[in-house]
Parts: sequence; C-alpha cells; structure tokens
Amino acid sequence: MSDSVTPLSQINITLGTAGHIDHGKTALLKLLTGCETDRLKEEKARGVSIELGFAPCRLGDLEVGIVDVPGHENFIKTMVAGASGIDGVVFVVAADDGVMPQTREHLEILTLLGVRYGMVVLTKTDLVTPEQVRFVQNEVKGFLQGTFLEDAVVCPMSSVTGAGFDLFYTELKNLIQRISPKTTEGVFRLPVERVFSAKGFGTVVSGIPVSGSIRIGDELILLPAGRTSRLKAAQVYGRDAETAKCGQCAALNLPQLDYKIVQRGDVLTQEGYFEPSRWFLCELSLLESTDFRIKNGIKVKFHTGTSEITSSIYSICLSEPDTPLTGWKHYIQIQTAHPIVAGPCDRFILRSLSPARTIGGGSVIEALPRKLKRSHIDPERDIFQRSAAVKAPESFIEYAVQTARRGAARPPELAFRVKQPIGKVQLVLRSLIENRSVVELPSRLFIHKKTLDRVNSVIIKHLETYHSQEPHSAGIPEKELADYTGFDKGLFDGALNLLLEHGRVIIRKDRIALPTHREQFDPHQQSLLEKVEDCFKKDMFRPPRSEELPALTKIETAEVNHAVRLLIEHKRLIRVSHDMIFHATAVKTAQERIAEHIRGKGQGRLESVDFKYLIDTTRKYALPLLDYMDKIGFTRRVGNTRYLKS
Repeated sequence: MSDSVTPLSQINITLGTAGHIDHGKTALLKLLTGCETDRLKEEKARGVSIELGFAPCRLGDLEVGIVDVPGHENFIKTMVAGASGIDGVVFVVAADDGVMPQTREHLEILTLLGVRYGMVVLTKTDLVTPEQVRFVQNEVKGFLQGTFLEDAVVCPMSSVTGAGFDLFYTELKNLIQRISPKTTEGVFRLPVERVFSAKGFGTVVSGIPVSGSIRIGDELILLPAGRTSRLKAAQVYGRDAETAKCGQCAALNLPQLDYKIVQRGDVLTQEGYFEPSRWFLCELSLLESTDFRIKNGIKVKFHTGTSEITSSIYSICLSEPDTPLTGWKHYIQIQTAHPIVAGPCDRFILRSLSPARTIGGGSVIEALPRKLKRSHIDPERDIFQRSAAVKAPESFIEYAVQTARRGAARPPELAFRVKQPIGKVQLVLRSLIENRSVVELPSRLFIHKKTLDRVNSVIIKHLETYHSQEPHSAGIPEKELADYTGFDKGLFDGALNLLLEHGRVIIRKDRIALPTHREQFDPHQQSLLEKVEDCFKKDMFRPPRSEELPALTKIETAEVNHAVRLLIEHKRLIRVSHDMIFHATAVKTAQERIAEHIRGKGQGRLESVDFKYLIDTTRKYALPLLDYMDKIGFTRRVGNTRYLKS
C-alpha cells in the first residue's frame, strides 16, 4: 500500500456510469482515469463489461470514485448493485446508436433508486457525421424531458480522438460541485460488491459504504453469517487509508473472515444495530411503462444494496385485487427467500421473473420481525406515520419512542430500531425532553408524552372506579393496581412515581389513592368494625382466630371477613402470620416491652423463652409475634436470641 493521497483531497462522493451495452462507458472511464475497469479475462475477450469496475477519478485537487456498470440486459442485476451506491451518474449514449432499450431501463432504474444528479455524454462522435451528432443530441434531449437529467448538458465527445473532452471534463467538475458529500454520522454499513483473498493479507471485501465510517482496528460483523473481524487495513480509491467513509469506493482487509463465506449481497456493519430479516415494509412506485399487476404472493426479483433475491409481494393498502398501481405510491410487504439486511430508506428495485424487466422500485421503510396482519388496529395510519418518520433520524427516534413495544424504551433498544449510533440517539432524546415530547423515567426508560398521558389516564380512572366501589377503603394496593393495568413493571413504576411526585396520587396506609379521597363508612359498617375490633382488644395477647369471630360477634362470616380485611387495611389490626392477627395496640405494646427488656434487665438481648412472660401469654401466641418482629426488622435473631436491630 503506497502513493497515498491526503485525506482532504478525497471526498466521499461516488459517480456511476449508465447506458446501453457497447456505448463506450468503459472507454470513457479509461480516457478519464487511466484505469482499465474491465479486469476479467472474459470481459477483455468479449469487449463487454460483466462485473462492476471501480476507478479513482482525480479532478484538480479533488478525488472521487467512479463505478463502471455493465450495459447488457443480462447483467441488469449487476448494474443495480453498482447504481445503488452512487451519488451521481455519467449517462452515456452512443452517437451511432442513439437511445436504446438499456438506455431507457437504466434511466428508469436510476430514477427509482433516487439518483438526482447527473450529466450526459454523447460518445463515439468520431464514427458519425456532425449532422448525425446534432440529430442524436436533440433525440437525447427529447428523451430526457421530464426526468432528473432534463436540464443536463449533452456533451459530444470521442474517447478515441479526445474531441470534446474539455467540455466533458468541465461539466464533470460542475457535477461534483453540485453534489454534497454524504454525512458520516450514521452506523457504518457496506453492502458487499466483491470479495477475494490477497496473498499476505487474507480476505479483502470491496464496495461503497452506504452510511457511517470505519477506522483501522474497528470490529465489523458480516451479516447474515454473523462472523466478526477487525479491520486490519483499508484502501479508498485504490490508496491506503486509515478510515473508509460512506460514499467512497473502499476495499477492506478483514483477515479473520474466511473469504469463502462472503458473497455479494452480504453486509458488513457494526454489531448491535442490524439483524437479517425476511420481511420488509416498503414504499413502492411502479413504472408507468409497465402493465404489471400486484397479486398477493406473486414472485419478483428484489434488488437492494448489492443483493438480488427472489421474493414475494404482499399488498397492505390495496383497495381491490389486481389493481394497476402505476404512477403512485403503494405500501407493500416483501418476503425474501432467505434473510438479508436492509435499513430504513434503503432504495430497492423490483424486476419481474418472466419476462425479466424492471417493473418498479422505491424505498424500504423498515425490516419486520414477521408479517404485518391486516387485523392490526388501523394499520394504514400506522404505516403512513412510519413511512414519514423514517425520513429523518429525529422524527424516527420520536416515533420509535412513541411505538415502543413495552410503551417505553432504553437508548440501546432505540438505537437498534432506528439504526443510529447510540450517541446520536441520546442527543435527540435530550432535545425531545427539552421540547416536552418525551419524558425520562427511572432506569433510563424513555416514554413519549402521549403514551405517558394514556398510562396516567388508565391509572387515574381505575383509582376513581375503585374509590367509588370501595369508599371505605384507604386505597388500592400497588401490586393490585399494577396487575390491573398490565403495564411493563419499569413503565408502571416510573409513571406512578411521576404521579406521586406531582401530587396527582398519594400513598395512604401503604395504598395508592387519589388525594381527594376520604374513607367513608355508613353507621352499619362502623358498628360492624367496632364489634370485630373489640374482640381483639379484650385480651390483646390472646387474640381470637378468624373462624371464632362469627360466634363471638353474632355476625355472618362474609361480613366478619370483610370487616377484618378493612381493619387490616386501616392498620387497626395486623396480620403477623397467615393464621394469626393481633390488634395494632398489642404489636406496639409488645415492641415497647421488648425494647425495655433488652435495654435493661436483658442486658442487650432477649431470649425467646422470656418473651411470653413479658406479654403474659402462651408460646402459641408469643412465637408468631416474635417472628413478626424479626420480619419487620425490629429485632434481629441469632439462634433463640433476639437483639434490637437498630
């Protein structure tokens, strides 16, 4: 690796050629760059480009990459693989042929892939008369009307004589000036174009990264294989480099990967952001020139990144079966034959199987874990929102928070969903919090304000219902409230804490209640409670068992049990074990006597056998009460001896 160029001279912009077979694309690039992009023996023998060719192009003090794509219709899949990573196109038409079938199809593909910058070159002018050159120029300008190239200058030139090269070169520099280099802030991802093994280096993978940047020493994962390797060396535009950025023609040396497991269509990326999928939600436009009709389950070729895979289409928003959809957007699901990797806003091309022709294309909205069901609540509205949200990281992150599966999400979950570095996600979250669109809960959970409002509404409404049905109750136990709502524990706890913090709910007698609620008892209930409570007051350290209460009070069992529950809830009775209840005064008195004994006569301790004498009862009642003291942390047990825990 030698003859390096300063990083400032390399800009992450990649151009591509396009046009019909034998229209002079490869010869034009050789004249421009000095590089022979046809490297295969078969390509040189046939004079036809079969594989993608890469060449660095230096324009003054700038250097960009150029991809030479095949023009033959049999290699359209290779053309799509090359065009998917380009920022602008050098569109080539031969003066001796004019507009041909692949001229049209290449332009359609470029349009569907979202290419918006380009220039036009009329080649082989040395083979025709000046009149023919002017005729074909006009033909090409007419052909390009209404396309993204309609304002492009058509540059006549000959790669043999060099005539017209100056105009071509000037327009090429102008084209570069109009294109903004891609941002490198995203997660690094490179769709594999080519792989080989280099002696002394090992596996080398080449292609054009579609996002992010990578530095020597960083670890990459190959998907869908799931194998990892550190980047040992890199070349950009054929020269040694410390980093490779999106939009640059790059070759990456990954010695820990076996080159035999790598193939075109695979993806190199950073771990923790992507996983292979067979289902993709997509936004589709069909070409106006096609008569193709969508039928659920129909097979097509799906091209995205550098992958080409047989897939099935399933319509989501189709109003009637077999409806022609040309000229407008439609939302579909794609099921691929095997798992591949694609991210939000990745462009794709659809081609029919027989006859093989381009029928449409568009952009991926999201990879899906499974097929979306039409029974899903208002699926079309959700898809429209999702399609709009993925267009920008900020809106997608907010959408991901709002639609989090558990109602709230942590930054790593969001980073995986939106395919953005976790630092970027955290920065956007801070902004959303400042704008009050998102709220941070404990445990680094983030919830959308609309979701939080719905959660709060469920909690408040259930408390209102509970208070109306149980006016004598102090409130609802927290676990019972959590079980009713069914919310994720972290989400429920966080929302409840905020409600408590803002005074919208309170804790009364260890229960959750509305601040306006006051316990209400009618005279009958009050009398009932007093009768039951008196039974526990009469001999506090020999309390009655629950089954004895109906006979003692002359009250029905159900009413007695309800009274006991209310007295426990209001802390007038305390359950010390599953079958023993004491009056609250008894528990408090017992604590006072234990403390007095330990600090005095007991000399710092209480033997279990002595406790029954302190409260003048039997072992049957003393031991459960003493165990309760350990349970609530009043005493600490060592063997049969108790100590004050404080």
